[in-house]
Amino acid sequence: MAQMNTFDLVQVIFWGLAGAISFYFSIGNARVWTSISIGFFLIFISQAYGINPWSNYQKLTAYHYIVGTIAIMTITHGFLEYYVFCRTFEISGNKLIVYLSTVVVLALSAGFLLLNPVPSPNTIRNIRMVENAIWVFLCLMNIELVRKIYAAIKDSEISRGFIAFGVVFVCILLWRGSELYLQIFQWDKDWQDIIALMTDESTDIAEFSGRVQFSQEVSRYAGLLSGISVGGTFTYLYRLLK
Repeated sequence: MAQMNTFDLVQVIFWGLAGAISFYFSIGNARVWTSISIGFFLIFISQAYGINPWSNYQKLTAYHYIVGTIAIMTITHGFLEYYVFCRTFEISGNKLIVYLSTVVVLALSAGFLLLNPVPSPNTIRNIRMVENAIWVFLCLMNIELVRKIYAAIKDSEISRGFIAFGVVFVCILLWRGSELYLQIFQWDKDWQDIIALMTDESTDIAEFSGRVQFSQEVSRYAGLLSGISVGGTFTYLYRLLK
């Protein structure tokens, strides 16, 4: 198992609970919720690298980050489906197709990594940076989708659940956005490890220690609040739809 501090372990545990709740929710509710629920479940898979006993294998670490990208794309697809549904009351496909499609995409991603060389630490960092950039962009898109869905169904009781989803995406935006900010300016831990072991480059992290520490704290607490808010939102929705 990778070395983790207590705070990060608690964050993974909360994401585990949120993932379990969202997956259970997808089984017991209408098809329109399936992609959204599976996407949030995949976030736990992407975050679980810290408790994975084989996390030192570089391809597996890269795979966790790729799963994170698939997660937000699946979530966004789900909210697009829901937006179309609330305007037309039509939804295509069935749950089994969604489950199988997700498994196929995950398998193809694993195959891509297996067929290519072992990624270097810098490559893994680049994959993680791309993941965070996609998360930031799609979180902004999902906030707008949630707003539009709420406007379309604001007279129904379930509309309050989409207010909760808005809170979820704000938390995730702060979490992923602060990580991306650190990566863009090469203040993230991965880059510091790379230059310490593999390059002769210097870093200006000491000159901006205040904003670096602030961004790190935002990332930690927003990540924790994201997991808690996801679990709470699906629990609330389950009670509304029960």
